[in-house]
Amino acid sequence: MGILLEQNVSNSALPLLSLNHVSYLCKSVAMSAKFYQDVLGFVLIRRPSSFQFEGAWLFNYGIGIHLLQCNSINDVQPMPAKINPKDNHISFQCTNIELVKKRLREMGMKYETALVEEGGIFVDQLFFHDPDGYMIEICNCENIPILPLSASACPIKKPQIQSYANNKKSNQEQSAATTKALSAAEMETRMVESLFANMIDIAL
Repeated sequence: MGILLEQNVSNSALPLLSLNHVSYLCKSVAMSAKFYQDVLGFVLIRRPSSFQFEGAWLFNYGIGIHLLQCNSINDVQPMPAKINPKDNHISFQCTNIELVKKRLREMGMKYETALVEEGGIFVDQLFFHDPDGYMIEICNCENIPILPLSASACPIKKPQIQSYANNKKSNQEQSAATTKALSAAEMETRMVESLFANMIDIAL
């Protein structure tokens, strides 16, 4: 029975919700924070006051960027001489890549582009580096459908909003709590989007 239970657990999806954040070691937290605000539209948010090291937290688009000040510049990789799309990177989906190109050109930033074709479907890719040499991709990868290679693979989970209703609540109470959570999340999203829009207006 124990072996069977272990196999069932190993073959099932873990209770994960979504990607929370990525963390980067930086030569200058201030410089990197400014980059993610000015170029990608991230917003500085409060980080735990118990941290005894310099850093910054930013958030937007449902994901966090956590920046950590390095102890020595040797702790951070040298800026790559070339932009290599095969390097490790974080990727953001975008509905208007030309607008991003325009922003990068205005800021004097180098970038590389690529075009991927799969079964008549095209994906535009845009690659550039942040101040510490970490690769960033902007793309419309959502054009390609997500198809598991194996029928026995764990089911793909869509992003979910965690419910904080306890088990003692009735179905009606749970429904009300879920609706409230959705409303709060929607309000937060609209507030951040509005703030980002205002930032763009000011920049332009």
